[in-house]
Amino acid sequence: MIQIKRAYQEAASSDGYRVLVDRLWPRGVSKDDAKLDVWLKEVGPSTELRQWFGHKPERFKDFAQRYKAELKTNPAFEELDKLCQQHKTVTLVYSAKDEAHNQAVVLQSILKA
Repeated sequence: MIQIKRAYQEAASSDGYRVLVDRLWPRGVSKDDAKLDVWLKEVGPSTELRQWFGHKPERFKDFAQRYKAELKTNPAFEELDKLCQQHKTVTLVYSAKDEAHNQAVVLQSILKA
């Protein structure tokens, strides 16, 4: 099972293996509070793509396509895929405010496919 959760939500035992999928550390969250198993910052969208997207919902469709193209040649995505196969439950942790338009949503859709 692959689920997603904001970094600002409290960690739970049902989260399983917790992976931060942002290139930047979430503001105001301590490493202790994050309760992460691993931070795969390289799996996050490139700085250029992230800045272009700007978390504007109207750009999400194009963002998702561009991000998927980046992931095809990203070794960190292969690492994430292996982690998902090794653990029964994986929670992709992200910091975006918009819960429907972010990289974790894209990653979850690819990994579940």
